[in-house]
Amino acid sequence: MAEPPADARLVPLLLDPTRLRIATALVATDEADFGAVRDRVGLTDSALSTQLKALAAADLITSRREPTGTAGRTWIGLTPQGREQVGAHIMALREIGSDASPGGPGHA
Repeated sequence: MAEPPADARLVPLLLDPTRLRIATALVATDEADFGAVRDRVGLTDSALSTQLKALAAADLITSRREPTGTAGRTWIGLTPQGREQVGAHIMALREIGSDASPGGPGHA
């Protein structure tokens, strides 16, 4: 059976650049601290929380609260499904990008 075209393998939720940056920040690790992700993608706490809720509702990420001192830390990670979908999304983007490069389909 043929693989679906690249654009059919894109994850609609990850078409948002902010959500894609969050997801790719989590690819290389099991979990990341909320503050580290916030700083890496350049969002406010509120903006990151909003995006994380959308990603969690789609079962792409998981988060857990770890009590430490008076505050606590929130750890964020990709779910197995999220890791798979982010990987497929990135591969599809690369495939689409390679089609546009010299020597790709439609170029002489």
